[in-house]
Amino acid sequence: MWRINEKNDWEAYKIAFSWIRDMEGVPQDERYHAEGDVAVHTRMVLEALESLREFNALFEQQQHLLRAAALLHDVEKRSTTVSEVDGSITSRGHAKKGEYTTRSLLYREHHAPFLLKETVSKLVRYHGLPLWILEKPDTRKALYHASLEVDTQLLYILAKADVLGRICNDQDELIYRLELFKALCEEHDCWGKAKAFGSKWGRYEFFCKEDIAPEYIPYEGNAFEVIMLSGLPGAGKDTYLSKHYTDWPVVSLDAIRRKRKIEPTDKRKNGWVVQQAKEQARQFLRKRQSFVWNATNITRSLRQPLIALFQDYGAKTRLIYHEVPYTQLLYQNKERTYPVPEIVLERLIDKLEVPQLWESPIVDWIVGE
Repeated sequence: MWRINEKNDWEAYKIAFSWIRDMEGVPQDERYHAEGDVAVHTRMVLEALESLREFNALFEQQQHLLRAAALLHDVEKRSTTVSEVDGSITSRGHAKKGEYTTRSLLYREHHAPFLLKETVSKLVRYHGLPLWILEKPDTRKALYHASLEVDTQLLYILAKADVLGRICNDQDELIYRLELFKALCEEHDCWGKAKAFGSKWGRYEFFCKEDIAPEYIPYEGNAFEVIMLSGLPGAGKDTYLSKHYTDWPVVSLDAIRRKRKIEPTDKRKNGWVVQQAKEQARQFLRKRQSFVWNATNITRSLRQPLIALFQDYGAKTRLIYHEVPYTQLLYQNKERTYPVPEIVLERLIDKLEVPQLWESPIVDWIVGE
């Protein structure tokens, strides 16, 4: 049974976590948060959470996850809060930045198992979505997208506690929005579960193209496969490759760098390395030959253009993410023939975006707990 702290008590949280103490004195706009600073709001959210019938009907592990998410949902208001020229106070981007912070904290310090860590991180990321889902340009796509990353029932409960844990004039309207979100999830069959699609490839095309029905099953034909590895240095990608894809050609950014004696930290030459790797990949793609793309690929901005390139040639991409516990990662990195400097590895942990089901036709997570 994982929990973020043995004692479920605000004073105990303040003593245990510096990021809780950082919330004290961080201002909020009085129109939406007349209760006070971020610390006061967070404490009230926890109290509201404990009082909810929906929360108390959950399994104990789910309750611990929601407590952690409630504690962390506004953790990065400390870094994003600004006073605007008109006197208003905003904290744009705090949820997205909070996801990264939550993932790093639960990976390094609180040692949450993979699925639990990702659940809390995504609850933090999407905690405001239930209030604003109807204002998204494509409500249906935004809803399905979120359902693939986070349990919408847990998200609704967190968002409800977030609304009740504040003092504002529009609380009734906000609660009404939450009920619309719940009804929308139920209508689209993604309440408390991921939206179902006709096929994995159809799921990928739904998020890449317009006017695709979730039931759509595209013809796959004799598609060849590209394996894209993803994970931090030392997570076990090369070991996995040597065990399962020994006969496959490999496009490796590290191999290109070593051949040309280019340091991984040399940002000036990184673009050239990627272009060389892409040209190698195109040679296999033109021949419709399966191959492995071996790199860290820890951010979506790195993965998505490559996956789109592979798909343009008719390849089916299998995105395989690797993760091991933090202490094991540090050890395995040191044992590598070419270890990454620890300071660089720590920066990569802070940037990590774990691959999601909608990113590629096939997404696998290989996790050593």
